[in-house]
Amino acid sequence: MAVTRITGALALRALGRTSQQQKQQQILTMARRYAVASTKGAEIRTRIEDKRQAAYAGGGQARIEAQHQKGKLTARERIELLVDPGTFREYDAFVEHQCTDFGMASQKITGDGVVTGVGKINGRTTYLFSQDFTSFGGSLSRTFAAKVCKIMDKAMLVGAPVVGLNDSGGARIQEGVDSLAGYAEIFQRNVLASGVVPQISLVMGPCAGGAVYSPALTDFTFMVRDTSYLFVTGPDVVKAVTNETVTQEELGGAGAHTRRSGVAHDAFDNDVVALAQTRELLSYLPQSNREAPALRFTADPADRADAALDSLVPADSHQAYDMKDVVVRIVDDARFFEIMPDYARNIVVGFARMGGRSVGVVGNQPLVSSGVLDIDASVKAARFVRFCDAFGIPLVTLVDVPGFLPGTQQEHGGIIREGAKLLYAYAEATVPKIAVTTRKAYGGAQCVMSSKQLRGDVNLAWPTAELAVMGAKGAVEILWRKDPAGRASAESEYNRVFANPLPAAQRGYLDDIIAPSDTRRRIIEELEILQHKKLANPAKKHDNMPL
Repeated sequence: MAVTRITGALALRALGRTSQQQKQQQILTMARRYAVASTKGAEIRTRIEDKRQAAYAGGGQARIEAQHQKGKLTARERIELLVDPGTFREYDAFVEHQCTDFGMASQKITGDGVVTGVGKINGRTTYLFSQDFTSFGGSLSRTFAAKVCKIMDKAMLVGAPVVGLNDSGGARIQEGVDSLAGYAEIFQRNVLASGVVPQISLVMGPCAGGAVYSPALTDFTFMVRDTSYLFVTGPDVVKAVTNETVTQEELGGAGAHTRRSGVAHDAFDNDVVALAQTRELLSYLPQSNREAPALRFTADPADRADAALDSLVPADSHQAYDMKDVVVRIVDDARFFEIMPDYARNIVVGFARMGGRSVGVVGNQPLVSSGVLDIDASVKAARFVRFCDAFGIPLVTLVDVPGFLPGTQQEHGGIIREGAKLLYAYAEATVPKIAVTTRKAYGGAQCVMSSKQLRGDVNLAWPTAELAVMGAKGAVEILWRKDPAGRASAESEYNRVFANPLPAAQRGYLDDIIAPSDTRRRIIEELEILQHKKLANPAKKHDNMPL
């Protein structure tokens, strides 16, 4: 019995020693596995960080320096200036193209030519993409397009603006139809986002071929002088097809598109100014069509009167004055963000604030062609009115229009169709619409410029206003064409009857005749009343405006 106990105790001790050895072996095994995993994790982390640094480097230092020598910032430098400091969050930094044709399998740059993500501008969420010319010349691949489409989808999902910084050589030829499909995917999203979230394009380098249609589909397009170009076909193709010799600047530079074609809404001297102005523009806009523009505090009194307005309109109706003088005197802090200042200068459009509220301002410009409406002015103003209506921005219209521009050039160019665009834009708009007639409002142009019959909410006039079918001289020549001797007295009578706002006010076409110095107060009060306006157009799939 005692021997049995001793034998059992020895066995237990031996078993204990064996268990201890097994535990130690297990610990050693686990330690080795941890060391291997730790080494592997460190390797992965190193690879990730190397790839991230490669994405930051873009096409390399030499290409970055070449970009700087052209007076251009890099894609990432532009983003840093555009967004509030420290707010940019990048998406898809590790993306690389999957093309294997024409030796592309061995040519990969992390990020694949575009930087995409989200940041804050003036404290508000904004999605953006910035094309990287140092990486494959900023050319568009299938994966490049997928990155852009992803942030556009996110912007529509959450309701935030999209800003695109364009600096690209065009489609990546090695990818063939995949590149074209990528463009089409972006175009589709431009269309779907239209009227849902604000879209702004900055052309900060070349933008050619199919690539031009994305900026054309967005709400605003800005260019940089001397470094940006926008054309469907370049100078070489133009030379080959038409035998016309033209430079890039002449064909598609900032001057061509801000003064002649109207494709671009403004141009700036360099990247820094362009980005700063983009930030300024966004401050007037809402995040999406689901919310109102942000109110901004102003120390400018809402009831501020400006006596200079009482004598601003000349007594001689043929003498010009600057409608911009009226604008800056009635808006908050004399700040007016003009859109398309160099195109169709006979009409002025832009953003301002009145009583802290964003408004869209439209005004005939007597300094240029007497403020007459022509094809270019009609299209310019119509697009601006429709943008404001899409995003709930009230419209303030300053009217001094002698009519539509006559002549075969305008008639054959389609002034009937193009002028109808502006009429259509005002007629369909459901935002608050306030119009102030400062002087002339003649003929069909009077109807077009936010008239009472086009559902104008408040129509005011200065004492200098004249609402009539036409001016006295033209009217009398028609009415007294068989009695030339009586024209002088008839013209005097016509002026007495129509060259003032009373006939229109007596018929209810004007809500009030006000002192010019009181214009700011009246508009701000009316905006306050109209802020909860509810008006809807009849249900329809879409309209069929005269395009």
